[in-house]
Amino acid sequence: MSNSLALVTGAGSGIGKAITLAFAAQGDRVIAADLDLAAAEATAAEQPELITALPVDVADRAQVDALRDRAHAEIGVPTVVVNAAGWDRTDQFLNATTEFAEKVVAINYLGPVHVCSAFLPGMIAAGGGGRVVNLASDAGRVGSAGESIYAGAKGGVIALTKSLAREMARHAITVNCVCPGPTDTPLFAAQPEKLKEALIKAIPFRRLARPEEVAAPVLFFASAAASFITGQVISVSGGLTMAG
Repeated sequence: MSNSLALVTGAGSGIGKAITLAFAAQGDRVIAADLDLAAAEATAAEQPELITALPVDVADRAQVDALRDRAHAEIGVPTVVVNAAGWDRTDQFLNATTEFAEKVVAINYLGPVHVCSAFLPGMIAAGGGGRVVNLASDAGRVGSAGESIYAGAKGGVIALTKSLAREMARHAITVNCVCPGPTDTPLFAAQPEKLKEALIKAIPFRRLARPEEVAAPVLFFASAAASFITGQVISVSGGLTMAG
């Protein structure tokens, strides 16, 4: 997918930023979308000739539709869509309020639903296929104490990926999923210190993933080398999880 136009949500920091910069590094144009426009603009400033920053709250379908309309009018129809926006806060399930649960699901599950629903019709109409890469989490594959609702939402993203892959195959659009383990991002840095230490000790490599290490399989799924791969899930966890 050389000379692609990629849409990356959550592009203002962490994994989303690393993915955005990785696309730009190989010469692709990128729409860097984020709830925090200033952060997205800071990402874009690193490659201003290739990256355009636009605001979006993926939990708000009206904002996602506005992002689509502006992207199509000002930049073009993306050939690659990467759902990297996400949010969580570690706590026990029984402490979760309804408001917290709804926010987690709205961002982590309905966010990708909104983005795919908004952008896939244009990709289909443009012809020529395309790529969708969803960022889930190993929490959605094997569970994670203190992240039950988040894990459920990310498990939903995995199932969404597989189901969309079946529906989009007729349009030559692949849909795949990358599941990061603990990664050196602002979201991880906000977790309790004891939890962070325990997770690092549990990883066979004894360190966190770097965001660019998560970006690498995203770029693979978006590339021509992955043209016959769809509905697949890959973990980037340093061996923390090895579920089949």
